Amino acid sequence: MLVTHWRVRIAEYTGGNTMDVTVSTKTETVTGVIASRDRFLGCLLGGAVGDALGAGVEFKSRAQILEAFGPKGITGYAPIYGGLGRITDDTQMTLFTAEGLLRGWVRGCLKGITTYVGVTGEAYQRWLATQGERPRSDVDLVREPGWLYPQRDLHHRRSPGNTCLSALRATPSEEGFALNDRKGCGGVMRVAPVGLFHWSLREHHSARETFRLGCGLAALTHGHPTGQLTAGVLAVMIRELADGTSLTEALAVAKPFLREEKDHDETLRAIELAEDLAAGNVPSQKAIARLGEGWIAEEALAISLYCALVACDFRHGVILAVNHDGDSDSTGSITGNLLGTLYGVDAIPQQWLEPLELREVIAEIAEDLHDCIEWPLSPFGSDPEVQKHLWRKYPGH
Repeated sequence: MLVTHWRVRIAEYTGGNTMDVTVSTKTETVTGVIASRDRFLGCLLGGAVGDALGAGVEFKSRAQILEAFGPKGITGYAPIYGGLGRITDDTQMTLFTAEGLLRGWVRGCLKGITTYVGVTGEAYQRWLATQGERPRSDVDLVREPGWLYPQRDLHHRRSPGNTCLSALRATPSEEGFALNDRKGCGGVMRVAPVGLFHWSLREHHSARETFRLGCGLAALTHGHPTGQLTAGVLAVMIRELADGTSLTEALAVAKPFLREEKDHDETLRAIELAEDLAAGNVPSQKAIARLGEGWIAEEALAISLYCALVACDFRHGVILAVNHDGDSDSTGSITGNLLGTLYGVDAIPQQWLEPLELREVIAEIAEDLHDCIEWPLSPFGSDPEVQKHLWRKYPGH
């Protein structure tokens, strides 16, 4: 193990100044192996890249994409939302998922009790506020807004899903879950941080717990079992990929948890069809068309799995994932999460990374997910200034 130093980048929110705090952490260095930090960065930046690439063609048919961009389809960012490399609600909600988990961790360490589903539910209320909506009365946006919500570039409405908006506006069940029967892809497209977070905390949480947490976070907005179980599968896969496994090995870990659920048939059929098509000789566009359009959860997961399984590299897989009829930004985002974790951040083309909106914010939250287990947090900690600044960054209400 090698002792390194990183700097906690935390703003003094009342005055706008930034304080850097140096903290010793342990990182593992293995020659020839993708570093875990690079997998974390690859996951969240890769998802954002896929999201931004698909954003320009989200509501176009494949025929319209080919007419607009030529026989290869879209292979670079198209102007959308006033620029190039603009993210959508997929990446916005992914960031608030990560923020909720980190706030939950800080709360648990300093207060001795936490609920990741509940705290992340509050994070989704902050996302709702960035969309110009009124959050529920128990969400404090003024006294302790944390670090993410004040990022002004998040405060744009980028075709958010109606189910997410309506569920977050509505009064939930006593457990905080959505009272609807929706299974759109808005639950699964945002849960990659669950797998990263639980990889960092792997000594504390099993893969089965990762599955349950992924399902629970999706249930905050999507009441249909398929809208939840797909999220559990993706969370487990990201966790396993962060540990250096292959895609097929990651699926082999996730599928038994899925099969334990009574309503698993729909999700399992979609996954197995994706596997069969990836192993066969059907041309990619015909295979993707058989899997659906990606607007609903099992189709989005299946298309993304297929594209990741047949991909020669990150670029190839993400381009496949956005050039189809349907929800191109969500399938691009999920495929980018999978391949970014598998191959690491260096596999993402620089021409896609450089103009990416909120790139530094995405990278910082990925690093925080990676490093949080080493943060010096405890009720009896010896460095109260570091604890104070970490609480300001991720206040654990």
